[in-house]
Amino acid sequence: MATKSFQELRVYKLSERLADENWQTVKTWEPFAKDTIGKQIVRSADSVGANIAEGVGRGSYQDNRRFVKIARGSLYETQHWLRRAYTRNLLTVQQVNTFTAIINDLAPQLNSYLQSIGSSPKNDAQ
Repeated sequence: MATKSFQELRVYKLSERLADENWQTVKTWEPFAKDTIGKQIVRSADSVGANIAEGVGRGSYQDNRRFVKIARGSLYETQHWLRRAYTRNLLTVQQVNTFTAIINDLAPQLNSYLQSIGSSPKNDAQ
C-alpha cells in the first residue's frame, strides 16, 4: 500500500497556506516591525509545515508523532505573534479573520493527523 507524500497531506497544504499568508502580510510592513515581530511570525508559521515534513522523513511513528507535536507548538506560537501584531496595529480585522479561519481549520487537522499516526510499528510508513 503506497503512502501519501507529505506534500499531498491536507494538513501540510494548510500549513503552507498559513505560512504564505503570513509572508505576504509581513513583507508589506515597515522595517522595524518586519525585523522584530515579522521575523518571529514568519519563522513560527514556516516551522509548522517544516516539522510535518521532517516527521514524515524520520521514518518512525515515534519521531513522526514528536514532530507533529512540535508543529502544533509552532502553530500556537504563530497565534501568539499574530495576537501581538494585531495589538500593535500591524494587522487589519480582515487579515485577522483570514488567519483565524486558517488556524481554526489547521489546528484540528494537526490533532487528527497526530491521532492517525498511531502508536505502533504497523503505522510506521505514515
